[in-house]
Amino acid sequence: MTDIAPAPAAAVAPEALRDTIATALGARARDITLALDEVTVVVAAADYLGAMQVLRDAPGCRFEQLIDLCGVDYSTYRDVGVEGARYAVVSHLLSVSLNQRVRVKVFCPDDDFPVVPSVNDLWNSANWFEREAFDLFGIVFDGHADLRRILTDYGFIGHPFRKDFPLSGHVEMRYDPELRRVVYEPVTIEPREVTPRIIREENYGGLH
Repeated sequence: MTDIAPAPAAAVAPEALRDTIATALGARARDITLALDEVTVVVAAADYLGAMQVLRDAPGCRFEQLIDLCGVDYSTYRDVGVEGARYAVVSHLLSVSLNQRVRVKVFCPDDDFPVVPSVNDLWNSANWFEREAFDLFGIVFDGHADLRRILTDYGFIGHPFRKDFPLSGHVEMRYDPELRRVVYEPVTIEPREVTPRIIREENYGGLH
């Protein structure tokens, strides 16, 4: 006899999901928005870990999986008059059992030393995601047991996804045959801008 997998749960209406999450989080939710049928929750860094545990365990939430976590640098928004913290962490949670999703955003209180709690103890999948955000944005995840670079080299200087990181980087590396090892040196590439050229010649390409 072949076992038949149960049919997935019907998706909850976005409005109902928003209200369920608002009730579950209570004062922990600083803001809950619904746009394009997607629910986004903003929580403070001090409430982040507690809020994420509620979203994982509360009966109407049951977000068993963390499917994505990334860093955000909002520095350029300050040029258009938007106030607020520079760095944020955005997570996407999935409830397989209830067929629903939610986005969670938390801002780092200190721009000079951005820190938020780690959620690796709640979802193992956060391990490499948090290491990536640390590597590329310099966001520190307090409580992460093995927070180190994951995409750049151990001797890499800076965080390449920050908006103020130079396109050519700070250093370049090469193999030194005399030292028989890789060495790091200041960047020798001259910054340049590529300007597109528009050709408006008559009969260009043989067209008449």
